[in-house]
Amino acid sequence: MVDAAAHGDKSAKLGRRALLAGTAGAVAASVGTSALAPPCAAMASAAAADASAGWKHAADWTRGSDIAVKAGRDKEGRFGIMFKHAEAYSPPDDLLKSLAAQMGEPTGPNPTDFDNPRISAGFTFLGQFIDHDMTLDRTPLPEQQTDPQALTNFDTPLFDLGSLYGRGPDQDPELYEADRTRMRVVRNANGVDDLPRRADGSAVIGDARNDENLIVAQLHLVFAKFHNRVLETGLAKNLAEAQRLTRWHFQWIIIHDFLEQVAGAEVVSRFLDGKGKVKREFYKPKNPHRPMMPIEYSVAAYRFGHSMIRAGYLLNARTTPPAAAAIFGAEGSDLRGNRPLPARLEIDWWHFFDVPGKPATPRNRARRIDGKLSLPLFNLPTTVVSDGTSASLAERNLIRGKRLGLPAGQDVARAMGVTPLTNVELGLPDPGNAGWQGKAPLWFYLLKEAELTRSGERLGPVGGRLVTEVILGILDPDKDGFLKQNPGFRPAAPIAPTTGQFRMGDLIKFAQNL
Repeated sequence: MVDAAAHGDKSAKLGRRALLAGTAGAVAASVGTSALAPPCAAMASAAAADASAGWKHAADWTRGSDIAVKAGRDKEGRFGIMFKHAEAYSPPDDLLKSLAAQMGEPTGPNPTDFDNPRISAGFTFLGQFIDHDMTLDRTPLPEQQTDPQALTNFDTPLFDLGSLYGRGPDQDPELYEADRTRMRVVRNANGVDDLPRRADGSAVIGDARNDENLIVAQLHLVFAKFHNRVLETGLAKNLAEAQRLTRWHFQWIIIHDFLEQVAGAEVVSRFLDGKGKVKREFYKPKNPHRPMMPIEYSVAAYRFGHSMIRAGYLLNARTTPPAAAAIFGAEGSDLRGNRPLPARLEIDWWHFFDVPGKPATPRNRARRIDGKLSLPLFNLPTTVVSDGTSASLAERNLIRGKRLGLPAGQDVARAMGVTPLTNVELGLPDPGNAGWQGKAPLWFYLLKEAELTRSGERLGPVGGRLVTEVILGILDPDKDGFLKQNPGFRPAAPIAPTTGQFRMGDLIKFAQNL
């Protein structure tokens, strides 16, 4: 995870400063379809309200997420409150809007210290892929409409790669090759491997959200290729075996790569012992076999990824100049999805992850986890926000948290036994204590906690524990997951170079036979 810019490699120096210099103009003058624009309709299995695509999920309610304000803070369905005794925090809207207006990065020169030396940019999008797998709701639409609070009709959140496998080859045969075992991967008209697509350009996949942008779409493709390689190498003899191995390696990555990167290995070991037993401190669903999604996690803590997104990314260095693209830009040149993958924008993954045997530089860094958003998210373009609502993602997140009844950051810290940061430390002046009441919105609190306690390199003590405990708490009851089926499971050769030492770069290397 070496950053070329940080080590003076001028020939490979395509860090944040250079990349933003080349993309900022396109971002500011965005006139095309956005990278995260709403995709076309997904398959019937994914045509759920929760599959609201693009950045709409930053503003729209997903089914049942308003349970605390519509059904009660003690109720649990698809969503629920983790800290039920913490009251809803409801500061004035004008204060939230004023705070949001201060959460943009400077628009001038971009210092390299905005880059995260600990986390490479691939984890930003791996986090998005993980979230989509976790939040996919396959409940048929008629049942959703009769149970809008998702108190009864909801799918338990699982890390089962439902976005990849859909409902299986019987109900979603278009996801599979004719042998009904391998996942469909096509060579498109641009001469590169791609997801199968419809005539309108939308991908034929189990969750349309994975086609929001070309980075997540290509990450989805990596997992399809991993599944196929498991079959090609004889590690699995049938579909069920290939799915099991692919899911288990995905779950391993979530625990031992993603969580260790964003929260820390010591936080993971706090909740997971060497025998695969998960410890629960605060995430204790009423029905442990059908876990709910805490709104403290989904509406606040897991949105730390918004702070990690860059304005643009280097995709490959095969050409001169290297191929880079803005998140939002002119149609055909940005990272919008729902179209065949252009050859120029095919990703060489060693620019996003540490892939063994591949160059360490140049590599995109994630943004630091802090109280600032990069320009494209701070001011969402009209191609994303076309309904007359706020173009500020920060404002949308803050208002959403209030509307859904989130507790304050300090109240969650106290409930966890962590000494809370004060508003003075958070940079929230409150003369006369008339507005903030000495408290801060949970999402903002957790971003600033990471910035102030971990230099923005990973989540802080409250955010790290909250994200880790919820994810492990959802993995724990999965009767088909490796924690239950085989807690002694360790990735091994030929997939892992050393038994038990398996990271996202190893998964990519095996999947693409590098």
